[in-house]
Amino acid sequence: MNVDADSRGADRLQEGKVHSMKLRDLAGDQFPELEAQLEGPAGLLDISGLSSDSRNVEPGNAFVAVTGTKADGAGFIADAAGRGAAVAIASQPVDAAIPVLAVKEPRRFLSIAAARFYGRQPETMVAVTGTAGKTSVASFTRQIWAHAGHAAAMIGTTGVVSPTRNEYGALTTPDPVSLHKLLAELADEGVTHASMEASSHGLDQSRLDGVKLSAAAFTNLGRDHMDYHPTVEAYMAAKMRLFDTLLPKGAPAVIFADDPWSPQAVQAAADAGHDVRTVGRKGDYLTLKRVEHFRHKQTAEIHIGDEIFEVDIPLAGDFQVANALVAAGLAMSTGVEPKAAMAALEKLVGASGRLELVGHTKDGALAYVDYAHKPDALENVLNSVRPFTTGRVVVVFGCGGDRDRGKRPIMGEIACRLADVVIVTDDNPRSEEPAAIRAEIMTAAACASEIGDRATAIREAVGMLTSGDTLIVAGKGHEEGQTIGGVTLPFSDHAEVRKALEELKS
Repeated sequence: MNVDADSRGADRLQEGKVHSMKLRDLAGDQFPELEAQLEGPAGLLDISGLSSDSRNVEPGNAFVAVTGTKADGAGFIADAAGRGAAVAIASQPVDAAIPVLAVKEPRRFLSIAAARFYGRQPETMVAVTGTAGKTSVASFTRQIWAHAGHAAAMIGTTGVVSPTRNEYGALTTPDPVSLHKLLAELADEGVTHASMEASSHGLDQSRLDGVKLSAAAFTNLGRDHMDYHPTVEAYMAAKMRLFDTLLPKGAPAVIFADDPWSPQAVQAAADAGHDVRTVGRKGDYLTLKRVEHFRHKQTAEIHIGDEIFEVDIPLAGDFQVANALVAAGLAMSTGVEPKAAMAALEKLVGASGRLELVGHTKDGALAYVDYAHKPDALENVLNSVRPFTTGRVVVVFGCGGDRDRGKRPIMGEIACRLADVVIVTDDNPRSEEPAAIRAEIMTAAACASEIGDRATAIREAVGMLTSGDTLIVAGKGHEEGQTIGGVTLPFSDHAEVRKALEELKS
């Protein structure tokens, strides 16, 4: 089963139409347990597509039965067969109306098969993992590449950006079929360089296993997704899969050096045989020597070997300097000259909803929107605005429902410790009772006032701003909806802040 998967995939992508592929070619040679099963008629089946959702199966598709958080996909094989699936792939043999092939890791099979089916991706791919900063690093890396003359794209929480598209998205790391279809489309439109976020869920669920990476990066680790990972150590292990499993041996691993978890990330990357390149105040690849903070920019002194660069980064917050350094490390590790990378940092545009200045009052109070929805991120953003705030720091935030409940009082404590005025409101309550979520935050936020309706909370916060104040509306960032119960209603923090500022000026 030695198959040139890339050339086969490229041949199948003509004028946007995907043709069929033999199942034995789709599987390749990475699944020894399938070899005997593919020697019979099943191996010669023509496969027209892939799906892990039986509802999306089309005639001739291969249905991959993965185990989810609520159900085992094997229970949907009959439904997939009824919709015309040619074959199913599952972790165990199952009696069904169509052939069912058993593979140890169905999720990994889906990723590898999707990569072979679509066949193409941008020549230079990088991925970044960590609790905070992934979106900004992916965005900044794309911008640095573009500044250096490359056709570049990014894929992440805020969606897809390329020379021809700017599409809003919902998932940090897309499912493998959507991801590889997208990568093939980007390659077809001429994109040569692409950056993407690697979430712990995506890494744990093997969504990136078919992506050919040129370099990878780690930003930091804080408390997040404790509703999914049993411990912080398990959360970190999922992140490190980017280095110990996915990144090719010897490839550059860019590590932010100043986080408490940085030494563990450095060790994991070194143990995997990578070219470890650290950035930050303790960095040896890009060394940050000095930062001066201003309202709309930061001046950073960055040492690269024997060269010294003084760079005006047009963004607020220490964490944005860290993100810029990681992005520059990735860009330089994939061929951008240091001088070009440093020049690009002076033209960076912040990712949507990442300490994004939305507007200001008549007397100059600033209003920002930020995606901070976890303890470390909230602490970072509140600390970041303090140096240029001569008045009060005002924060509006909540916590999402059906997620890690343990972080709620932690975030309440952080808000009251670091802000002067705190308003606790609703985020995305989902299936939980909104008042109950607010109450859990308030147990450690005695200083806070409580306004459940998010639009009202924002309007109240804007209305109290005076000269020198800084407002942070935290938690939802770029999101364009609010999920209450099972319904997502249109809602934008940006729009509500702008509306409140206009009302104040009128």
